Amino acid sequence: MTARIRSIDYEHDGQALRGELAWDDRWTEPRPCVVVVHDAMKSTQGFEEERAVTLAGMGYAGFALDVYGADVTGKDEADAYRLMTPFRNDRLHLQARLRAGLEAAAALPEVDADRMAAIGYCFGGSCVLDLARMDAALAGVASFHGLLDAPELPAGSDALAGPIAPKVLVLHGWDDPYVPPEAIPRFAAEMTARNADWQLVAYGHTLHAFTNARYHEPGGAALYSPSANRRSWQVLGDFLDELFGN
Repeated sequence: MTARIRSIDYEHDGQALRGELAWDDRWTEPRPCVVVVHDAMKSTQGFEEERAVTLAGMGYAGFALDVYGADVTGKDEADAYRLMTPFRNDRLHLQARLRAGLEAAAALPEVDADRMAAIGYCFGGSCVLDLARMDAALAGVASFHGLLDAPELPAGSDALAGPIAPKVLVLHGWDDPYVPPEAIPRFAAEMTARNADWQLVAYGHTLHAFTNARYHEPGGAALYSPSANRRSWQVLGDFLDELFGN
């Protein structure tokens, strides 16, 4: 395999955005696409792009989309919170921003627009769950240590009505302080009430952001776990195989 990656410029609501596409240059036909949604920091260390390249090695077109804007990243945790909060407070605007990324990916010649999924990390995990909740044209979504709360939408909105069509996978650290154990039954009840095909895998003794080696110092809310990182990626591989039979 020879993985290639290139920047894809697109826009939404007047905001310039930049995604990153990873693909195998030996492909002669469009491939199923897995869109990757970044965390609150929008890592400056290429985390999402690395995941996209890994996905290309698995036979998928990997597309790391952009929520904040081209060249916009969080400088520190406080800055990341500042960038994330307006989108968390307006989930319909966030949904429109995410769909712009899906459309940018679907328009690429390397991508089979009828066979798409999305994965996300932390903030990105909540993003892909909202895509499923709001019936994006995806075969499935997978959340890694994402927030699980359902949006509070304006009165009269029907965006959360009806069955959830995309299959849903949640990969969760049981000791994540941002998603305590009491949040799990609420999420399960929501998914079940909307007839989703859903599954949740929880990793014991595991905190928030367990896939990201940037969090290597014990004592905080987030901590990298090599075992949970490895196990969760194996589960994702099985999930994608189920979706696409790749």
